[in-house]
Amino acid sequence: MKSASSRSEKRPAVKRASTSVKSKTDFARLRSAKGEPAPDHPETEVRHIVRGVVRRGLQVQPPKSAISLRVDQDVLEWFKIQGAGYQTRINAVLRAFRDASV
Repeated sequence: MKSASSRSEKRPAVKRASTSVKSKTDFARLRSAKGEPAPDHPETEVRHIVRGVVRRGLQVQPPKSAISLRVDQDVLEWFKIQGAGYQTRINAVLRAFRDASV
């Protein structure tokens, strides 16, 4: 007779419990969305997707530098009213001025 600690004794097949956590994703809601932007994810708007597609065909932009720039409050507010990306628009205006001055 072999002892219980013997290697040759077969261990009973025990199904291990899963270590993964059950998904909390609402797949039914995802399937019914039909590509519409979700109110809790405004970055999925079409204009953001189009912007990314358009960028692919353009040349790589040079890296930008972080600076501190003092501008009049009314000028800053006007750029901010135009929506997200106001710093990029300020950069574009400065670039256009530079190109026109050459």
